[in-house]
Amino acid sequence: QVNFVVCQLFALLAAVWFRTYLHSSKTSPFIRHVVATLLGLYLALFCFGWYALHFVIQSGISYYIMIIIGVENMHKYCFVFALGYLTVCQITRVYIFDYGQYSADFSGPMMIITQKITSLAFEIHDGMFRKNEDLTPSQRCLAVRRMPSLLEYLSYNCNFMGILAGPLCSYKDYITFIEGRSYQLQQSEANGKEDTKYEQTDPSPNIAVAQKLLICGLSLLFHMTITKTLPVEYNIDDNFRATASWPVRFFYLYVSLMAARPKYYFAWTLADAINNAAGFGFRGYDKNGGTRWDLISNLRIQQIEFSTSFKMFLDNWNIQTALWLKRVCYERATFSPTIQTFILSAIWHGVYPGYYLTFLTGVLMTLAARAIRNNIRHYFVESPAVKLCYDIVTWMATQAAISYTVVPFVLLSVKPSFTFYSSCYFCLHIASILVLLVFPLKRTQKGSKKHESVQPVWSRKLEEESLLQKNSYSTTNNSFSQKQEITCRYQALKQ
Repeated sequence: QVNFVVCQLFALLAAVWFRTYLHSSKTSPFIRHVVATLLGLYLALFCFGWYALHFVIQSGISYYIMIIIGVENMHKYCFVFALGYLTVCQITRVYIFDYGQYSADFSGPMMIITQKITSLAFEIHDGMFRKNEDLTPSQRCLAVRRMPSLLEYLSYNCNFMGILAGPLCSYKDYITFIEGRSYQLQQSEANGKEDTKYEQTDPSPNIAVAQKLLICGLSLLFHMTITKTLPVEYNIDDNFRATASWPVRFFYLYVSLMAARPKYYFAWTLADAINNAAGFGFRGYDKNGGTRWDLISNLRIQQIEFSTSFKMFLDNWNIQTALWLKRVCYERATFSPTIQTFILSAIWHGVYPGYYLTFLTGVLMTLAARAIRNNIRHYFVESPAVKLCYDIVTWMATQAAISYTVVPFVLLSVKPSFTFYSSCYFCLHIASILVLLVFPLKRTQKGSKKHESVQPVWSRKLEEESLLQKNSYSTTNNSFSQKQEITCRYQALKQ
């Protein structure tokens, strides 16, 4: 963990140097790719020793698969290989070397590289094989229409800004950043015959980086002072279970799981700050003219802590992973997309039994929450006072459900996880099943459009942002694809 923090702080300094002395206006994309890759591999070697070779091996074999298989089926082969290689590494680390340890391990960066390998394979398949009209708007804007070079591929997977903690970014956004086109706005004229290019000023990320470093400091302070005094394991302590009342137990469950989150806030916010310090992560301007540096942000703390639905929590926690699951699984699943997505998430996270218990429980919670929301929410939104009461109740229910669901994720093993659930008499599992029996899912799906007008503003914005967040320019010279992507980026910035 010390190595991880030291390497990330070094990466932060390197990012400032990279933006200052290797800015795209001063240096060629080739040099920027080489330096970003070599620095990333050096950090990996320092932090994980020769285990870092796994990063190169996984990326190299995946690139070879892309070349020899062809664009029609390479996404399937890359997906199976990358996820399988990750799983083998996780099995050896967990069951041979280091069961139950939370220290930074080499499978953590491999999880991010696996996301990049699979997402890029699907984006190339979409851009070079599928018809444009068969793609969704987000797939069309993310589609990659030329095969990357080996250097570009390694730079994307192993650059120093994201090799240790990510976050995932789209290939096109990364190439746009390296080539220095992040701050150009291209707009098609109304007649569709001419493109006008506007060179924007290069906005400074200093304020955004300072704010995120402040959040990192507060999160680290909270983790070092409060988290250790509220261990999640105390929820299964025999004496506590025997003497504490139900309200006390559920309150401690909530505060202990809330106290476990700041370490993730620290790691993900620091990773975001590193990318911003290098000049990566700019997403246009808000309605007040302020710069937005949240293109690849991985969480929204306020929405997490005050979420009033299971979906709202998931949409704001590990955002880039949620988008990856949506793009490679949920949108492409032929049946039971929710179940398939949760299973993929469990496999990707690792081989601890607790992960599978958490995500299987998450399937029940998600379906039950969706059924309740779509069947009864519209009865409570007419009056502001009633809606406020409804929001308070749903916030309490959401926090209880999230805490109840993720306990096995923290405890890892089967025995302590079942000890916790049995001490609660599997109450929320049973409640979720009863909800699904009472509220049919077909009715909720039909009702979603009917009550769209009462959908909260934050929910609509999150849905819009999930489509707009990754739009960027093409790296191809094909004029047709350029116009498609220019339109996507212009609409995103205009929004």
